[in-house]
Amino acid sequence: MIRLDAELAPQSLKPRLERLFELAAGKIRSLEKSWAAAPGAPVVTVKGLYTARRWTDWTLGFQFGSALLQFDATGESWFFDYGRANTLRHMAGHVSNVGGHDHGFNNISTYGNLLRLAREGKAPVEEAEQRHVILALKVSGAVQAARWTRLEDGRGFIHSFQGPHSLFVDTLRSLRSLAAAHRLGHVLMGEAGERVSLLQRLLHHASVTAEFAVFYGEGRDRFDVRGRVAHESLFNPRTGNYCCPSTQQGYSPFTTWTRGLAWAMLGFAEELEFLATLPPGEREPLGGQAAMEQSLLRAAQATCDFYFEQTPTDGIPYWDTGAPGLFRLGDYQLKPSDPFNSYEPVDSSAAAIAAQGLWRLARYLTQASKLPEHAQRYRQAALVITRTLLDEPYLSINPAHQGLILHSLYHYPKGWDYVPPESKIPRGESSMWGDYHALELALLLLREIRGEPYLTFFNF
Repeated sequence: MIRLDAELAPQSLKPRLERLFELAAGKIRSLEKSWAAAPGAPVVTVKGLYTARRWTDWTLGFQFGSALLQFDATGESWFFDYGRANTLRHMAGHVSNVGGHDHGFNNISTYGNLLRLAREGKAPVEEAEQRHVILALKVSGAVQAARWTRLEDGRGFIHSFQGPHSLFVDTLRSLRSLAAAHRLGHVLMGEAGERVSLLQRLLHHASVTAEFAVFYGEGRDRFDVRGRVAHESLFNPRTGNYCCPSTQQGYSPFTTWTRGLAWAMLGFAEELEFLATLPPGEREPLGGQAAMEQSLLRAAQATCDFYFEQTPTDGIPYWDTGAPGLFRLGDYQLKPSDPFNSYEPVDSSAAAIAAQGLWRLARYLTQASKLPEHAQRYRQAALVITRTLLDEPYLSINPAHQGLILHSLYHYPKGWDYVPPESKIPRGESSMWGDYHALELALLLLREIRGEPYLTFFNF
């Protein structure tokens, strides 16, 4: 269980946050010098150098998006120029990618950050270029929404790259593409000129995920523990009926892969923030604010509580809550995480994602004047996690190592993570999403310290 520190405040982390961006500057420049676009996007480090690992092409946006976040934090123009130029040069194919569920990762991290920086007046983006970026965001949202499996009750979900039967919990963060496109006034044009609401598809996907991917301790099956998350939910695409939980990257369908848990925490919190900004005229035809909020808030709280209770005291989780070697670590939930153990790896990228989810849920509850004790607990847990990530052994201080946050994990069941010769398990490496989300978390806090506008994906 995460051990809270009542004295911890964002301001006390300011030197650590600034140090993170100082280190990130050299690592972003190092990757720019060494990376050739031909082999594919950088995914994870091996012996400290970023390398490709083709599964789906979902990480390129993090490479260029990290530079845009770096510019936001530091004002150094090189990072804006690099992020902008490579977004315009390399990301168009991701806008029209009909084969995956990762538009919210690739395109909001790049085109979304560009538009936000322009609208905030932080970056010189000419009007013609803004129109280009807006068109990219509109198309991305519609293309993502078109990847649709309809359920028997009329709802549906954005299906994963595995096929129309497969709902990934990660896809909650791709709802940002639908939200951004809707905010920009776009719809999906269907057969016979049907105008499909992107907001409606966003809400349907979120509600289906909340219902089937999240457990609430209500006896759904023998392993129904409140807040547990299934990485993948399987449906019969012919009938629209739910079949069973599954997983691609976790230990089993009946345990919780902690990065999937983190995606749920952040995804539900972000969509709650977005929905709170909708005018009543947009909410009511789709069921009203209360019904929408109840479903998403229930899921957000359940997942955040589960993470809080199942994670070691410093806030860094092991890769799966049911990993078979955890028993060898003793009472691992009652002490700090140990990335150097011999049995089960931690996943620092899950921590970076989860911390942002906890912070956003805390702010949402505070803004809505709800559950103040829960809000305070989530807020302090987010700060504990952040403090842990901003120091060794998780912060990468070696300038020769291209990663920023160490002890990230990609796909443990497939054996895709580098295992050093002296270790039995993966450790000491980084991932593009872990580094990006650490920067995004740090920027979120740094902007609050500076009194700048609250960071959201829809700041335009």
